[in-house]
Amino acid sequence: MRGPRDESPDRLYTLTGGRARSGPDTPFDLVTLVVAESDPVPGMQSEHAAILRMCRRPTAVVEVAAGLALPVSITRILLSDLLGTGRISARHPRTSTATAHPATPAYRLPDPDILEQVLVGLRNL
Repeated sequence: MRGPRDESPDRLYTLTGGRARSGPDTPFDLVTLVVAESDPVPGMQSEHAAILRMCRRPTAVVEVAAGLALPVSITRILLSDLLGTGRISARHPRTSTATAHPATPAYRLPDPDILEQVLVGLRNL
């Protein structure tokens, strides 16, 4: 596990280019799953490169923030940068990849009747 990083306001300001928030239309909440769509490239900001390495498999925003040892608000800004350049895709675990790929059909929750039957079956065990 990595030790705590310098969270001085100067460092955080530098990481985000002075931005205090991610864009209003960014899809990131704590459980949004992030997946890298490319590998890091030379010259890339080290935090962006670290995110791409961490997110080779779907990783929640909160896990990315913990891995970077940065506040979630700062992590969201960094993720917005990568999303804007197409280096990551993001989706909420309760939706399909339709957020990132509009052509994909929306995820449907299981039929409530089937869930009720499963619940009854579990109670009967």
